[in-house]
Amino acid sequence: MPVPLVIPHSDGAGTMDQVGAGADPALLGSRVAVYGAQSYRAFGTAAEYVVTPEHLVVPVPDTVSDDVAAAPGIPGITAHRAVFADGPVEGLTVLVQGVLGGVSGIAAQLASWQGATVIGTVRRSTDLDRVELTPVDHVVALDSDPVAAIRRIAPGGADRIIEVALDANADLDAAVIADDGVTATYFAHGDRVSLPFPPLLFADVVIRFLGSDDLPLEAKRTAMVDLVAAVDEGALTIPLREVLPLHRIARAHDDVDAGHHGRVLLSLEERDRATR
Repeated sequence: MPVPLVIPHSDGAGTMDQVGAGADPALLGSRVAVYGAQSYRAFGTAAEYVVTPEHLVVPVPDTVSDDVAAAPGIPGITAHRAVFADGPVEGLTVLVQGVLGGVSGIAAQLASWQGATVIGTVRRSTDLDRVELTPVDHVVALDSDPVAAIRRIAPGGADRIIEVALDANADLDAAVIADDGVTATYFAHGDRVSLPFPPLLFADVVIRFLGSDDLPLEAKRTAMVDLVAAVDEGALTIPLREVLPLHRIARAHDDVDAGHHGRVLLSLEERDRATR
């Protein structure tokens, strides 16, 4: 780490208590969402107060609760960049691998919001029913000839692929990507990935690697503004699993590590509740 001790967590929501010299005074007293507060910095959002540069906050409308405003943050910014880094998606076919995941679920909703035909994948056929709350046009299970299923839906291939496991899905991606398509990936197991070179070469594809902490500042801010707008318009829903008081932070981390579906939030209020 760049410093020996940190206050953890990068995302959150609350009310602007003070503004420093040069910051917009209109922010004082307003509700804001915070993102990336602890990226390369010592002071994160698991605290009563956090001080951040002005570019790491965006205003939140009254129609969006603090719980919801705190939820997009880094996962949402990653999803937004994966979908839009290479231009608009209106009229395109977007394949979202692992659509039940936190980042990929947001990516699917954002792509649908902006007019794409969205194909989502799940690992097993038994997971198909779990996708009903995610606005995808088609769902394909990876255990039942996914290449044929995707090609039936999109004979010309997927224009964009949002990839949660590049190492595991490289062959599938190469088999279904359209010419001049883009695969945007934010995770793979291990330090190296083996790719099927000839099909990717002759399809003239781009593979975009995404590290959310190091995205351009303007891209992150644009993403966060769009995420709040999508929530406000009802185009983006982020499932919340539970809200825990701050002193139960260790339990919150355990629940995240366990892979439960939905966001786990911390609150300064003394509450301990599950949401579905």
